[in-house]
Amino acid sequence: MDRMHHLVFHRFLLAGLFLLPAALHAQAENGDSPHLCEAPSGPFRQMGTVPVFRPLAISGRYPHLATFNHQGECGTGAVVPWAERLWVITYAPHKPEGSDDKLYEIDAALHRIARPESVGGTPANRMIHRESNQLNIGAYFIDSRRNVRAIPPSILFGRLTATARHLTDPANKVYICDMEGLVYEVDVHSLDTRLLFKRPVPGWHGKGAYSGQGRLVLAFNGEIPAGTVDRFKPFDYFLDPKPAGEEDAGSLCQWDGHAWQLIERRQFTDVTSRGGIYGAPDDKAPLWSIGWDRRSLLLKLLDGGRWQTFRLPIADYSYFGHHGWHTEWPRIREVTGGHFLMNMHGGWFDFPPDFAAGKTAGLRPLGSYLKITGDFCPWNGRIVFGCDDTAKDGFARTAVGDTLNRLIGQSNSNLWFTTWEGLKAAGRPAGFGGPWVRDDVRANTPSAPYLLAGYTQRVLHLSHASPQAVKFTIEIDARGDYHWTTYKDITVAPNGYEYHILPTSLAGQWVRLKTNRDAAGATAFFHYGPGGPAAPDPGAFAAIADIDQPGPWSSAVLRCEGNDRITLGVLAHEVDAEGKVGPARSYQVDAGMRFKPTAADSDSARFLAKKAQVEERLVKSDAASYIVTEGKLRVRLPRSHAGYDKPWATGWPRPLRELVTERSILNVGGSFYLLPRENSGGLLRIKPVCTHNKRITDYCSWRGLIAVAGCVADARPDGHYFAAADSRVGLWFGDIDDLWKLGKPVGRGGPWLDTAVESGQPSDPYLMAGYDRKSLALSHDAAQAVHFTVEVDVVADGNWLSYATIEVPPRRTITHVFPAGYAAHWVRLKANRDCKATAQFNYE
Repeated sequence: MDRMHHLVFHRFLLAGLFLLPAALHAQAENGDSPHLCEAPSGPFRQMGTVPVFRPLAISGRYPHLATFNHQGECGTGAVVPWAERLWVITYAPHKPEGSDDKLYEIDAALHRIARPESVGGTPANRMIHRESNQLNIGAYFIDSRRNVRAIPPSILFGRLTATARHLTDPANKVYICDMEGLVYEVDVHSLDTRLLFKRPVPGWHGKGAYSGQGRLVLAFNGEIPAGTVDRFKPFDYFLDPKPAGEEDAGSLCQWDGHAWQLIERRQFTDVTSRGGIYGAPDDKAPLWSIGWDRRSLLLKLLDGGRWQTFRLPIADYSYFGHHGWHTEWPRIREVTGGHFLMNMHGGWFDFPPDFAAGKTAGLRPLGSYLKITGDFCPWNGRIVFGCDDTAKDGFARTAVGDTLNRLIGQSNSNLWFTTWEGLKAAGRPAGFGGPWVRDDVRANTPSAPYLLAGYTQRVLHLSHASPQAVKFTIEIDARGDYHWTTYKDITVAPNGYEYHILPTSLAGQWVRLKTNRDAAGATAFFHYGPGGPAAPDPGAFAAIADIDQPGPWSSAVLRCEGNDRITLGVLAHEVDAEGKVGPARSYQVDAGMRFKPTAADSDSARFLAKKAQVEERLVKSDAASYIVTEGKLRVRLPRSHAGYDKPWATGWPRPLRELVTERSILNVGGSFYLLPRENSGGLLRIKPVCTHNKRITDYCSWRGLIAVAGCVADARPDGHYFAAADSRVGLWFGDIDDLWKLGKPVGRGGPWLDTAVESGQPSDPYLMAGYDRKSLALSHDAAQAVHFTVEVDVVADGNWLSYATIEVPPRRTITHVFPAGYAAHWVRLKANRDCKATAQFNYE
């Protein structure tokens, strides 16, 4: 060994010895015994007499890094590389006075220390102050030697959401803003803190703040107050806080040091520039802000003192709550390889760092995702996401059914590690949106630009409520330089509807529309899709039993347990090849994926036996399709396999569970669906994720992973499957966005199958969004021809448009094949005469 390698080796050993206590502390802090383990699933291995930390990773999740608190939610508010460490803060909901949440310091080997200076709260702010060479994250100021100073919540009261550079003294002061609108001025040297404003602008649930071009910009994404700043009443209302209409929620506002100005009364989240968390690089740098309204995502650009608006597709409706609570902290931030990443409403976007007026090319979708993230950053060649995973938040039910949050013993979340290419391996780019949804538009007035680039299948829906025909002109900005050319004119009949499928050959960065006359109730709404897996990998799920797979398997119900250990409770049964169910076995699984048997009379086993069983079938069915209800809403979903129509030997499988905070995964007939909370659209805005055709009995969220029960007995270990040593019981573990890889959504069914229908009465809505190749088979028993009107709901808001009327002669089956690329959210039918009718869709 040469001298250089000798020195490096000894430095490595010394580093391992020095960091070992921190590693043990991190393990013990999460309830894992601080022991050494040589088992393949353990976090340590032996090198001579020196234990070396080897953390277990599953789909980019490290179970030992899970964080927890004693609140209803434990989200990750910010992640920042600083002083050769990764700094992480967690948050609890509605805790302006502090909580037991922590500031964490993580080294390159993934040893973690909970800093003793921690004061908790609901923080998500972060900024690196260039002049003083400090990181401000939450209430903490950290210098280059990792010395931490904290401002106590008694002084810096509030749910801290953003830090921004000071307008007049940026070398010595910063602004720290809270979610209800408190704006503080903090001296970065002395930490002297002064309250400047008590909610000066409309909106609640603040998310972003940033300084640039001589102004401080604030972004709020909700309207319902949380009441955490009541102690500061009366508020400083410099702008009228009252909504002027039902769409008004949140706001984007700016302050020039003298007066406040309202930019837009809509729901906004991040505000930033190419300088990111360092602040704007100069006072001319463009600022960007992201938000949404009922039509689409909003991207605001401030350049040269002028605000411009762009629109982008919505990948996931589950963030849509008027209160803003369902939207964690979306960001635009630089990550590995010089890329800037934007995440918003279930979509990842490649964001050009030079995005400016007249230079808007390069913005592209990367993919769709299911996880909830508070922040992300580059670190050691990877991208680290801080997630919000398992919340015991008390909202235990949706209008569809029980989400089983009551089964969560303790809130916990984790980090997720990936790469730029890894972002493209979840769901394919897909989304919905447009510039107009039943809006009154003025003649020859162009809409805001809407993103065109980066999607494959693209259909445009056009409608209006005017008594005269309206011509819609479609214009394309090919290079993002604001030079528009006419692509096509489409005339829509009075009170009519037309659709147009954009050819794959049509290239361009942005699309916009205008009309030749004033048009009442105009809609221009795009569906890009179909979505589904970007990279299907059904082999990664080989351990989970197929619905018709012969041979023995194991069933289980699952619970994420608390008591500061965050173990996974398992109550399992082995099922033999003949379908005979064996006796119950109970286990607790730790962060090393070790199954520890528990006694039948243990608290864990008793809880699972009494409170975690599937007692009834939530989702009904008839011969036509599956039926799901939410209040008065009744909808239908496709079938994929007859094996889901009756209970298995172990009973009905789990139909619904919340896997990430504030949205659920519905398991119906061999497919997983994303189900928003009711106040973000609920069942009306459901979308399919995948069709798995597996014998999944239960699934839950735990330490940032999802655990899935229903595995083949004696399945082979493959990095996802872990099993008990004393039985044939095992579970599959992965990241929630692994679910895409099970396969694209498919199915067959419809609203009618030899069903008695009344003339003019619409059928139940049947899901169309998210499926690829689509056809419809129609037949009836009438002695005369029947005209079937096919209606579509393209916005998922209960408003129906007439797609086509199809004549079906007696004793004939007519099959209609929808054009490639056509999509809507829901479809339903009407018949023009009484009959027994069949309307069955085939999605391939």
